[in-house]
Amino acid sequence: MTVDWTVPIDTGAPPKDGEVFDVIVVGGGPGGSAAASYSAMNGNKVLLIEKDVWPRDKICGDAVGGKSLRHVKELGVKEMIESTPHFRVTGMLFSSSNGQNVTIALPKEDVERKEAGYALPRKQFDYMMFKRATELVIENGGKVVQGTKVIDVLHKSEPNPHITGVMIEGEVVSSHSAPLVIGAGGWKCPVAKKVVEELNGEVLTDDDHYCGAYREYWTGVKDVGDDEGSIELHFVDDVIPGYWWIFPVQKGLVNVGIGMVLSEQQKQTGVKKSLRKLQQKLIHEHPLFKDRFADATMVKGSGRGWQLPFGSPRKGAKLQPRRTAMAGAMCIGDSASLVDPFSGEGVGNALLSAKLAVSLFDSDKHADGFPEEMANEYMNKLWEKLGPELSNSFKIQKIVKRKRLMNMFVKKAAKRPALQDALTDALASKEAQKKLHSPLWLFRNIIL
Repeated sequence: MTVDWTVPIDTGAPPKDGEVFDVIVVGGGPGGSAAASYSAMNGNKVLLIEKDVWPRDKICGDAVGGKSLRHVKELGVKEMIESTPHFRVTGMLFSSSNGQNVTIALPKEDVERKEAGYALPRKQFDYMMFKRATELVIENGGKVVQGTKVIDVLHKSEPNPHITGVMIEGEVVSSHSAPLVIGAGGWKCPVAKKVVEELNGEVLTDDDHYCGAYREYWTGVKDVGDDEGSIELHFVDDVIPGYWWIFPVQKGLVNVGIGMVLSEQQKQTGVKKSLRKLQQKLIHEHPLFKDRFADATMVKGSGRGWQLPFGSPRKGAKLQPRRTAMAGAMCIGDSASLVDPFSGEGVGNALLSAKLAVSLFDSDKHADGFPEEMANEYMNKLWEKLGPELSNSFKIQKIVKRKRLMNMFVKKAAKRPALQDALTDALASKEAQKKLHSPLWLFRNIIL
């Protein structure tokens, strides 16, 4: 099944003004496409709304891990990915500011099953997810629109505040209602703004839990694999407490980027540091990297910045990582602030939250509106599933702020095969990850 991701996607006729749906999904990225697909597979009439027009780019590190692939396979997209150029991830290389590095292999059995992870441009991956969602939604009587913006999220205040639908603007303005609206429109999602800020008076963004990131594509970078190998995370001077990444995404093409928590950028410089300038310094001046980029060329126009909403726990907050739902609406993925605070990976959590949100909706039971108690159940179950690993990643994020600790950890990992094996297991096994949640385990393996 070969897919050409450079051609437009035909999404059919737009909905008529006032048309009613079972589920409305705002945002057509991986999370939104998954939510729309799962909803349609459950027999729901879905309206899927995307503000851009395919093919479109999405700035990201471009890694798609094992957690994501399980959902991708369920949705019938994995074979589509494998028919297009991509890079098979077999390990992760970590380096510290003193020049030490260690490569943690992904589980051999997952690599052999082609379920360990891929890296491919999001322009390519998102296209296939949206294309599959379009097929499923239309097959089940729903509608898909692109190049269409949500200009208002509709709600009623009586008898209790609840979301009822959306107003959209494409070629014309129209309004649509549904018992459930799913917010999947990224960190600026209009559903998240309505649910969190407008109707509940809570904080949507927080510089301690948001990351600024910048990405470019390069060709001709030395010492990277052609079709498979490791992706690289470098915790080097000037970047800590963030990291610099080098991710091959297909033969000859590499995603190179940098990310840093917004509040840390401000602490270091008094203003938000220019990540683009910092990346140029690393590429052209850093002794570990300048030779690798000596004959490399940046793909013109590929440099772009964005923000990542981390799923790190908010101290003292009642809801974790923050409010993600209310009567009539649930937010998923970046709209729910679910990006891993250490790795920056967000696709897997977006797909997991999409499936969870859809599983809690019953079009018959909730025909009069998705109830508040189910919204609360979603928030509790979401944190129950993702809280331990997101909290642990936040701990590791704090550790890497301290260069000395990161240097010690990488040095120990490079010399201890048993520690490498433990980290390999933890990349795939929920049971193995539990020991990483222990401060004592972290202390023993970093300090002792």
